[in-house]
Amino acid sequence: MNILSLNRRTRLQIARATALIALALLAGCATKPKLPPGVTPSVEVGPPLKSEAWKAVATDADEDRLARLGLAWQEALADAKKSDPGDVAREDKLLLPRSALPMPAPTPGSYNCRMIALGRVTAKDKPYESFRPFFCYVQVEDGQLTIVKQTGSQRPAGRLWEDDEATRMIFLGSLALRDEEAPLAYGDDPKRNMAGVFERIAPFKWRLVIPWPQSGSKLNIFELTPVDFANQPK
Repeated sequence: MNILSLNRRTRLQIARATALIALALLAGCATKPKLPPGVTPSVEVGPPLKSEAWKAVATDADEDRLARLGLAWQEALADAKKSDPGDVAREDKLLLPRSALPMPAPTPGSYNCRMIALGRVTAKDKPYESFRPFFCYVQVEDGQLTIVKQTGSQRPAGRLWEDDEATRMIFLGSLALRDEEAPLAYGDDPKRNMAGVFERIAPFKWRLVIPWPQSGSKLNIFELTPVDFANQPK
C-alpha cells in the first residue's frame, strides 16, 4: 500500500511515530560530556540524620519496640479504658499519644516521678496500675542528658538522644536492682535494657514512654515534674 493512499490522520500518526523513534536513537547514541583532566564529579551529601547516632547504639530488639510505639499506645489504652476509664480520663494529656510539644529536652535537676503501667500481657496482669511517686534526677554526663531513678528496688537509668522528630528524644538505658550502686551499661544485659521516647507535654511536665517493656504491661509511662530546691532528696 502506498503511503499517499492513506488518509491524512493516519499519515500524521506515522510521521509522529517515526519522529519519536529517531529521537530515541539519537538519545542512545549520545555520550556523556567529558570532564577536564584532574576534575572529579561532585556528589552533594545532606547533613547526617540525628537518629543515626542512637540507632548505632540501640539493639535490634529495642529499635523494633520503638518502631511499634503506635501499636503499643493503641492496645495499652484499649485495655486500660475497658477496666479503668475514669483513671485514664483523669490523667488527661499524660496518657494521650499525640500530645508532645516542641523542645523536649529537660532541665538538669531533681524531679518528682511516678509510673503508670498500661495494657495486659497475660491474664494475670493488671490493665491499669499506678505506682507510688519517687525521685529521679536529670544530669549532664559527657555532654549528654541522662536520667537516673534515685530511689526504689528497681532504678532505671539511661541517656537521652536527639531525634529527627522535633518533639521527642530517644531514651536508651538499663535497670539497677536492689542494692546495686550503679546500673549496668546499656547492652550489657539484654534482659535489663530499656528503650523509650521522652517528650514534653506541658510547661514543666515531661513523660518517658517505654513501649513493650520487659515486664507485665504493654506500655510504661513515667511522669516527670521538677522538684522545688528545698524539697529535693538529700
